[in-house]
Amino acid sequence: MDMPEELLQPSLMAKRFRGFLPVVVDVETGGFNSDTNALLEIAAVILEMDGQGNLQIKESYSKNIEPFPGSLVEQAALEFTGIDLYDPERDPEEEGEALREVFRPIRREVSDTGCTRAVMVAHNAHFDLGFVNAAINRNQIKRSPFHPFSCFDTSSLAGLAYGQTVLAKACAAAEIEFNNRDAHSALYDTVKTAELFCKIVNRWKELGGWPAA
Repeated sequence: MDMPEELLQPSLMAKRFRGFLPVVVDVETGGFNSDTNALLEIAAVILEMDGQGNLQIKESYSKNIEPFPGSLVEQAALEFTGIDLYDPERDPEEEGEALREVFRPIRREVSDTGCTRAVMVAHNAHFDLGFVNAAINRNQIKRSPFHPFSCFDTSSLAGLAYGQTVLAKACAAAEIEFNNRDAHSALYDTVKTAELFCKIVNRWKELGGWPAA
């Protein structure tokens, strides 16, 4: 049986980013070295496109992660993030299993939208991408849903759009509510980064940037 023509056409999302699905990610870590410092939290926000071609948040996922064996967790990092490794409500998961669970809906969305791969969106994106790539290698996950080096950095985009590179200040400039008391939770920062990315992309569309006239 032939597939309906509308199912054979690339989705608006696939067209917008040349086959890449933007997925917003934030990680909280035990330091700055992706090879030696622990990955402590990861959150991901999947975006969708409405019928007018505007980006919006679809769904979010987050995991608390048990430091991998032999990893380093610096006290300064814990003080910065506010993470208490011994909080009984933290309920961390093993690193590899946590990543696989977060990746599963991303892979499904890539397939459902007709995209070829996800591309990470993050604030200072190469930091987050570096930690995710290192964890993928440690856990021998065969194929990352993310492009290995391409990414969208909302720090750079916000600097261009609003003259601000700090997430809280960029959100303020974009008139997005931001509570500093909730910052440095992976899920909260990811949602705010997603709101910022959507606002920048949608504003660019309003100004005639996409689709090309």
